[in-house]
Amino acid sequence: MTPAQTRPGSTSNTPRTPRPPTMAVTAMSDQAADLAIAGACRLLMLPTIRQEHAAIAEAAARERLSHKAFLAEVLTAECDDRDARRRIRRVIEAKFPRPKRLDTFEVHAVPDLPPATLAHLASGAWIDAGQPLVLLGDSGTGKTHLLIALGTAAAEQGRRVRYVTTAALVNELVEAADDKQLSRVVARYARLDLLCLDEIGYVSLDPRGAELLFQIITAREERASIACASNAPFSEWGATFTDPRLAAAVVDRLTFNAHIIQTGTTSYRLRATRGATTAAAT
Repeated sequence: MTPAQTRPGSTSNTPRTPRPPTMAVTAMSDQAADLAIAGACRLLMLPTIRQEHAAIAEAAARERLSHKAFLAEVLTAECDDRDARRRIRRVIEAKFPRPKRLDTFEVHAVPDLPPATLAHLASGAWIDAGQPLVLLGDSGTGKTHLLIALGTAAAEQGRRVRYVTTAALVNELVEAADDKQLSRVVARYARLDLLCLDEIGYVSLDPRGAELLFQIITAREERASIACASNAPFSEWGATFTDPRLAAAVVDRLTFNAHIIQTGTTSYRLRATRGATTAAAT
């Protein structure tokens, strides 16, 4: 007789899976139900259900929804609200200096950015592929607006984004190196889905700062995207990084398989000021 063939009444060595207890349904008043729901939602951290369950229950009663349909409605409301809170939190964590969105960007003023290219960038597919984005143009041509707007779109899609100017990042790295915390800071920046690096070329970096910035760029190379904006063409980046070989290495890493957008030379701010002056005179 095999071990599986036990005689009636004999005890098997295989432990039996206990059956789940039958759920007991307790009748309660509406007031008691509200208190129970509020307590359970606090314990389970479901703030939307706690706030909206009564309104959803009234709507479900009017529509004669089944119990399962009502449960689906309240759970969907919680998921939708949690997703909205997550998008807001991602944008706050990115530390953008001011709000900028793609729908307020004057794409027609940038001939090098056709609508199809802008739509592709807005989708974030280039971030998933770890591709760089370089925005080149004179001051006032919309580089920072586009950088923040694309970063905001990426954050709202659930990606980890951080905006920082080149000077601020270098200062942070120098302080971290002095405090022997450099590896921790570099690792934190390496974990981002998108690093928005603004104002490359605005200030010259000393050799130490340039080398520390190069560590960030190298840590993200071909793995995670960097979107950067500069008012200087690549040929002038040697003035920023002082060492021509280091400047060449930075350009090489930021341009490999990259999206490079020229925003032009006509200042949007100057154009807007002239337009306002002309309108006032008219």
